Amino acid sequence: MKAFALLYERLDATQSTRAKVDAIAAYLTAAPPADAAWAVYFLSGRRLKRTVPPARLRQWGQETSGLPTWLFETCYHAVGDLAETVALLATSAALPDDAHSLASFIEAELLPLARGDEATQEQAVKGWWQRLDPRQTFLVNKMLTGALRVGVARGLTARAVSRVAGVDTAVVAQRLMGPWQPSAAFFRQLIGDEAPEEQLGRPYPFFLASPLTSPPAELGAQADWQVEWKWDGIRAQLLRRGGRTYIWSRGEELVTDRFPELLDLASAVPDGTVLDGEILAWRDDQPLPFSALQTRIGRRNVTAKVLREAPVRFMAYDLLEADGVDRRAEPLSERRHRLEALAVVRDGLLAVSPTVEAESWDALAALRASARARGVEGFMLKRRTAAYGTGRRRGDWWKWKVDPLTADAVMIYAQAGHGRRASLFTDYTFAIWDGDVLVPFAKAYSGLDNGEIRELDRWVRAHTRERFGPVRSVDPEQVFEIAFEAIRPSKRHKSGIAVRFPRILRWRRDKRPADADRIETVRALLSPNAI
Repeated sequence: MKAFALLYERLDATQSTRAKVDAIAAYLTAAPPADAAWAVYFLSGRRLKRTVPPARLRQWGQETSGLPTWLFETCYHAVGDLAETVALLATSAALPDDAHSLASFIEAELLPLARGDEATQEQAVKGWWQRLDPRQTFLVNKMLTGALRVGVARGLTARAVSRVAGVDTAVVAQRLMGPWQPSAAFFRQLIGDEAPEEQLGRPYPFFLASPLTSPPAELGAQADWQVEWKWDGIRAQLLRRGGRTYIWSRGEELVTDRFPELLDLASAVPDGTVLDGEILAWRDDQPLPFSALQTRIGRRNVTAKVLREAPVRFMAYDLLEADGVDRRAEPLSERRHRLEALAVVRDGLLAVSPTVEAESWDALAALRASARARGVEGFMLKRRTAAYGTGRRRGDWWKWKVDPLTADAVMIYAQAGHGRRASLFTDYTFAIWDGDVLVPFAKAYSGLDNGEIRELDRWVRAHTRERFGPVRSVDPEQVFEIAFEAIRPSKRHKSGIAVRFPRILRWRRDKRPADADRIETVRALLSPNAI
């Protein structure tokens, strides 16, 4: 436990990629296999299910600290994180404990606690606080509430395992895909020379594009790049192996049963085939807004009504495996040729993403202006000679998105952030005018630099009108330009609209509140086929 807590602290204290890989590799080399497996579990972004509700942990923490409720709550709001607050106030560390490994603590003590009643849970948790130091208590509290996240990209974890095992990083990354249970046996398979049998149903790690922030002409000759529309759907891989079909989302969720129409069609895909592509809501030969697809996300029971209202298509744009052979190392041009040769992939529920032909970058820029009207987000630019990589490796795949929609809005609420930003007001709610009333329009927490955040934090504290727990209502004086990717009608929001991926573009110090946009102006941004 102490070793993992120290690893967490080392990772949290550095921004250096090399230092993080070094720290993980050092831990995995020294740790017993079972502990190493659990460390990889958390480092790869996986979390335990919640064992104890936060409200219960909050109550026990306040009781153990001996502080009056008002003072505990004040400390909590100052720290901004419940697990850390309890670790600081309720840990005695009077009985330093080195007896429990990470695996034995989780498997023998923490996981069985889910079956206990509240009294049993309280006794166990308070007992841990007495024997663990603050570092360990913080991690245990995060595990209890299902909120333990380690700030490490999965690719770094794969690199560290690769260094320890001497196994190629791409192989490690694939072995970490899909469901698996942390155990000594799993870790030995992870670092072994041969893949485990259950690898049959696992997808490949997804290759991700980087945002294009410079003129595309800087990429070189346009003819060296394959250009496709950037679809707005669910990134997915369709696997056909061993006579079975698997559909995996980019979030490593097996979603096969949620798209039965794709499952039926995929039975005709040759065995030993893996397609990379996008699941889109599709009707009348055009994509529907992402909001239509959202009606199917999270549904376990897909009714006939849902199938009618949000029909889908799998738009394939890469072939990762053919004839049971991993083709990712082949150039994109060869993979594309193989993809187009698949007879089953045609203009239907399973289609190939069309390429966009143009004579120059300028011609593509002109065509890109029509992206939003086509229901797409812009272009994907892929180097024709590129292999299919792992993660967000810059240089070969770029997303050249259409310019965002924007609106000027007034800040009306502010809330403190989390982690390092827990002492600053960094999360904001913005409103637009509906007649003479400001109605909430979007929430955003990114887009300002550190100096602007500190300046706005001081302003919020000086111009607070009311307090609602951690939220403050502020004087409606500050105007910001808000950017967003899409807009749709919404019955859940007072403004009647919802926006996608809102962020702050700039602080409009030159504008007065009365200059902010009106709801009629923003509604005019709705596309004709918005639903």
